[in-house]
Amino acid sequence: MQDPPRRPRWRKRISITLDLIRANPTGRIALKIFIAIAGALVVTIGIALIPLPGPGWLLVIAGLGIWAVEYHWARRLLGFTRRHVHGWTRWVTRQSLAVRVVLGSVGLIFVATVVWLSLKYSLGIDVVAEAMHYLATH
Repeated sequence: MQDPPRRPRWRKRISITLDLIRANPTGRIALKIFIAIAGALVVTIGIALIPLPGPGWLLVIAGLGIWAVEYHWARRLLGFTRRHVHGWTRWVTRQSLAVRVVLGSVGLIFVATVVWLSLKYSLGIDVVAEAMHYLATH
């Protein structure tokens, strides 16, 4: 019979600290409010960064992780997200190199298009037109 996996010491310490905070009614309410605000802030920043290249989705998932400390629905949603991300990752790694190159290329084209449209419509900079103009004059 296998022993259950040991939790890291820092996770055990955090769990004990949260239990001590929850033991006090005022602490329980303050913790819920703090977790709600911190999670909402991280998720909001993540959602704002999704169209840009960078850690948008990672921040959304981190915000779900913060909410999962206190809210059961967030814990279930985070588990659902983890299962699907791991499933997608396993599927991609089983594919041939050609399929992975195509998937990576589609991802790069998508990110480049989002960056181009973001620059064009938010800052008024048309990178493609500028590049074509530069090539035509040099």
